[in-house]
Amino acid sequence: MKSKTINDAAERIFVLILDPGEEAFKTITEFANQEKITGASVSAIGAFSQAKVGWLDFAAKKYKPIEVGQQCEVLSLLGDVAQGDDGKASLHLHAVLGLQDGTLRGGHLLSGLVQPTLEVTITETVVHLRRKKRPDLSIALISI
Repeated sequence: MKSKTINDAAERIFVLILDPGEEAFKTITEFANQEKITGASVSAIGAFSQAKVGWLDFAAKKYKPIEVGQQCEVLSLLGDVAQGDDGKASLHLHAVLGLQDGTLRGGHLLSGLVQPTLEVTITETVVHLRRKKRPDLSIALISI
């Protein structure tokens, strides 16, 4: 992975270029922890050799995984970074993935193996964001 700070004023903007074979969710999370990012928006484009997205089954209170076991274009990856209950970066990312035949798969990004690249922009907010686990929902939401 390579990164460059675009703006280091009150609002920092980072560009990450992930390398082939890197796992996207893990790499972005590690970077956010390393930079002590506690509030940010995230966007990215690129491609994965395989990925897993999730659909929230509200009744079961868990994500149902959707495996994408083939090369796919990351047409849109959007989300945010907040600080979780454990004090570490908590990512919430949604992905739209394009397949070879033009069909799409989408949902919460659970994992994605980069191939050949993923270009990620992280725009830090000037306000600290906190994500708290909601027992009634079994998911963590930003608390403002």
